[in-house]
Amino acid sequence: MAVFTPLSDAQVAEFLRRFDVGELISLEGVAGGTENTTFFVTTDRRELVLTLFEQGEHEELPFFVELLDYLDEHRLPVPGPVHDREGIALHSLAGKPSLLFPRLPGRHPMAPNLAQCRALGDALGRMHAVSQHFPGHRPNPRDLNWLVAMHHKVLGYLSPEDQALMKDEVEIYQGVFGSAPELPHGALHGDLFRDNTLFEGDRLGGLIDFYNGCTGDLLFDLAIVINDWASGPEGLLDHERHDAILRAYQARRPLTHAEREVWPTMLRMTALRYWLSRLLVVYVDPPAHDLTPHDPTQFHTILTARLKHGALPLPEASHT
Repeated sequence: MAVFTPLSDAQVAEFLRRFDVGELISLEGVAGGTENTTFFVTTDRRELVLTLFEQGEHEELPFFVELLDYLDEHRLPVPGPVHDREGIALHSLAGKPSLLFPRLPGRHPMAPNLAQCRALGDALGRMHAVSQHFPGHRPNPRDLNWLVAMHHKVLGYLSPEDQALMKDEVEIYQGVFGSAPELPHGALHGDLFRDNTLFEGDRLGGLIDFYNGCTGDLLFDLAIVINDWASGPEGLLDHERHDAILRAYQARRPLTHAEREVWPTMLRMTALRYWLSRLLVVYVDPPAHDLTPHDPTQFHTILTARLKHGALPLPEASHT
């Protein structure tokens, strides 16, 4: 159970009195979290999610609140934080920073179908179209600069072949992105895996867990999505899912020529980003709580598949 800070009904009932959300009916701890404590809260008026932030940079929480407020105002399917009667969203509960959210409908699609892929591509395209105008700023904490600085920490745990692979790839990325024209920037989700979405059948109920949110290359976000949503067990891209996401995305925000030029390299770089971050958790910086880390080999497999088979052709923008 990933409830690191237990709460009583009385504590939560008192907390809820700051908000116009009704009286507490039930409180349920949510299993499966890896960093924060999460509860499902039912009142006599609505279903809510209460999150207590256990680690990370707490001074960055106002950025996430502002981003979610901004996307919610633009009618994106995100859980806009609930503000109290004074207009404040970010509070402290049991000594931890806390946010209250509406509970969005649906469940994670573990094997997304084409309709779900289209819905996700459409939502991400809409999000990126408006997020380019978001005034907040938080540098991407897992960008190329991070790869350059951090990959040395895991080399000693890798085979000579994987050491060479990682070093060569980072050098290639520096060459490609160092000389590429500036890519379109905006606010990113930063971690839009299948388990950070909710679907009711084919309908997208919401994009959740924006705690890797940042500002940076929009293409970085899109490559993370394609590597997770359109990869098979051997790391190979599924043509239909790939095209369903990218056609729907480009109907909202067509890719630029510069983005198309660096797309194959961006797919590789975001695969290496997760290979490296998972290696760091296994060997260098274990999680603060007793949780099983994600397997790094999944993204090693995806990276080697991208190197061996390349990227699929990018579909043209769809205007249907």
